[in-house]
Amino acid sequence: MIWDIQKAGLWKRASAFLLDAILLAILAMGFAFLLSAVTGYNAYNDTLTACYDRVESEYGIEFEITGDEYEALSEEARARWDEAYRVLTQDGEAMKAYSMVVSLTLLITSIGILAAFLVLEFAVPLLFGNGQTLGKKVFGIGLVRQDGVKIRTPMLFARTVLGKYTLETMIPVLIVIMIFFNMIGAFGTAVLLAILVLQLIVCFTTKTRSFIHDLLAGTAVVDLSSQMVFESEEAMIEYKKKIHAESVAREKYD
Repeated sequence: MIWDIQKAGLWKRASAFLLDAILLAILAMGFAFLLSAVTGYNAYNDTLTACYDRVESEYGIEFEITGDEYEALSEEARARWDEAYRVLTQDGEAMKAYSMVVSLTLLITSIGILAAFLVLEFAVPLLFGNGQTLGKKVFGIGLVRQDGVKIRTPMLFARTVLGKYTLETMIPVLIVIMIFFNMIGAFGTAVLLAILVLQLIVCFTTKTRSFIHDLLAGTAVVDLSSQMVFESEEAMIEYKKKIHAESVAREKYD
């Protein structure tokens, strides 16, 4: 039951989100840089680039062209492009480098973003209490259960890892990566739009203006300057009993 929830203002939530997103991006890039060095990503990428450059120079073509640009090529130029592509795909060194670049891109991106989320959206809120990230701390907002009780660690973990990281971040990021490597087409774009539409529907149809991660974890973003946060469900129930008793007593005198 949603009770006594003082929803955080839209501008506070937006400002906190923007600050957290900037910090998250910086930290994720830092983790990704370290992982790139550890996994040897740059060496594989340099090898792949060298293979591309060698074949492009030999056949006088460019691989990075759009479908429309390919169709606009003359018959002779298109034949050269097709032959260059065949040679490239039969080059064992190039294909090994390409496979490693794709695999490491997915791995580095996934782990880098996960590490950033665990630090900024899980560890920091545990340190501050009331589910406050750095952005939420700055703007005086926080998290509670939807009945006003203080959130627990499992709820924060579900909100961070299952909601914000998996559903709202990594699925779109992986789709974008697959689109970049020509592994998925219009279907990927349709999925991205569907996720956005679902997020908006959830936000505007819930009483607490929650997003998917809050709906999943059963949490609400509140203004801590006016929100009463109960340490336990028992404390919340006792407070409600007290308020009810005081209300009954007033009615007798009235």
